[in-house]
Amino acid sequence: MDLHEENQCNGGGFMIGKGSTISMGKDGDLARLWYTPAEIESLRNLFPFVLLINLVSFWLFILREDFDSAFSASMQFLVTATLFFMLKKLDRGKRFIRDGVIGISGLVLLLSVLQFMSGPKITIDIWMMLWSSIPAIWVILSVSKPVVTLWASGKQTVHSAELGLSRNRKIKRLHGVILRHIALLHAVAFVFLPILWIIDVAVSPGNSLGGGVFEIITMEHFSNILSSDSFWIWTRNSVIVSIGTTILGLALAIPAGYAFSRFRFRGRDFAMFSFLLVQMFPGVIILVPYFLVMKALGLLNSSLGLILAYSVTALPLCVWMLKGFFDTVPKELEEAALVDGCSQNQVFWRIILPLSIPAVAVTALFSFLAAWNEFLLALTFNTSEEMYTLPVGLASLISSTGQAWGDFAAASLLVSLPVVILFIAFQRFLIEGLSAGGVKG
Repeated sequence: MDLHEENQCNGGGFMIGKGSTISMGKDGDLARLWYTPAEIESLRNLFPFVLLINLVSFWLFILREDFDSAFSASMQFLVTATLFFMLKKLDRGKRFIRDGVIGISGLVLLLSVLQFMSGPKITIDIWMMLWSSIPAIWVILSVSKPVVTLWASGKQTVHSAELGLSRNRKIKRLHGVILRHIALLHAVAFVFLPILWIIDVAVSPGNSLGGGVFEIITMEHFSNILSSDSFWIWTRNSVIVSIGTTILGLALAIPAGYAFSRFRFRGRDFAMFSFLLVQMFPGVIILVPYFLVMKALGLLNSSLGLILAYSVTALPLCVWMLKGFFDTVPKELEEAALVDGCSQNQVFWRIILPLSIPAVAVTALFSFLAAWNEFLLALTFNTSEEMYTLPVGLASLISSTGQAWGDFAAASLLVSLPVVILFIAFQRFLIEGLSAGGVKG
């Protein structure tokens, strides 16, 4: 039986699998079965996230005890959920649902505008309003397009469906790029907005944490910090402690990591396990024992005491990081050097260590930042203001008797500059060092 006869025997349809047919009676059947405009599919994928953000909005209003806005947000959620349900039900030949989608979208847009105009708003309120209004505008523009109108009216032909399927590939690619960039912009904003906020506090007069963004710009807070003798004393202490911790930590971690990587000795596995075990406990557990040891050694109110404490605290992770990198260095290089007459020490200093510069740089940066940012041990061991490090000194600006938020913000920005510079300077080593120890080769 040829294809034409089999087609007629199946009642004008194609056989798909055993006992299954798809009718091809009218041209529109193919469009109904295989074609949906890319705009509709993109909206169906987008609106679950819109509903999630509406729930977040409702929760934030409840936390702020703004019950009027919370009620408006709940209505917004219900209407948006209705719109999402109608988008799921929208299909070929259902023009009335398409018209209802436009009407509901207009209602969503109206509710978001009324909610925003109901009172004074902060930045997050503007963000929530945009996530209600912009998707509604997108729905109106999308379902009003001629291709969607033709599809929803049930007048799609086989030829127009084929053109639509070809067009869908381009539209879906474009929509995918847009949605990915929206997600990336939210990730950037999540990191950037706190920085923008603290910059605004630092350059605004007075000590207010809110208000207009960059309405009045002044450098008085930076001038106060830079002209303060205490700030420079704190900076000196932090530099001494951080550099000392880095040097001592590397001096201990590099040979330890190499020994654990290359040699097999009694107690090796137990020592490595103990390093991991120590990392499981929070630092506050060792606070009292550390204090008693430092007091017995006479190292309170001294930079040496903090250097010793920070080096020991960061040592387990540093050893594991370096061991992972040393494991990737081929042993054949060492064996070739030993054959050529090098001693074990010469192999380490002339072969292994130069190859390990990226891992050493990562470990050094980790040790430096751990000491630069540490607060609890520095606060406990130092009772004299002359020995404060920068984190403890900054905390002293915010006391029960006064809150110098402007000076605090300015000092925080100044303290973060060395960290930014170090990350930029060590960027290449960071990428090489963090990736090299991930795969054993």
